[in-house]
Amino acid sequence: MSPEVPHGRTTIAITLLISLVLSVMPMPENLQYFRLQWTALVLIYWCMALPERVGVGIGFFVGLLLDILTGTLLGQHAFGLSVISFITVKTHKRVRVFPLWQQSVFVALLLYVDRLLFVWVDGTIGRPAAMLESWAAPLLGGLIWPWLFIIFRDLRRRFHVR
Repeated sequence: MSPEVPHGRTTIAITLLISLVLSVMPMPENLQYFRLQWTALVLIYWCMALPERVGVGIGFFVGLLLDILTGTLLGQHAFGLSVISFITVKTHKRVRVFPLWQQSVFVALLLYVDRLLFVWVDGTIGRPAAMLESWAAPLLGGLIWPWLFIIFRDLRRRFHVR
């Protein structure tokens, strides 16, 4: 076993844990609907960069952790993160060769899929529909994607994550 494997697992785990912390950090009430989907963004990166190591199973597990941390219906985030993990893994070869602006559009669409699934589950259990402002967060996620991609790519190279 090469020495990079434990570093790789540790680096991936730490980035996902940081994304979970960012997802539950307190925000002012009026900005709550603009909260970025940090966990989904980090998961999309790792599914795109290392689909053989991070996939649907990791997405489901991280989604369950996010459900527990946020107090939502158990499986609600897990469902959405599993779906976007699946789509990312299935399309990673095509998407990785896109320019960053096209990747941003793809990521924004994935984040909208996640949000749509979240709202759909809320609707089926009788919770009120999401505010119109909450649909801005996926767009913001797509806009910051190029910077996140560059940061994570450098992190992956620095720690030799393979």
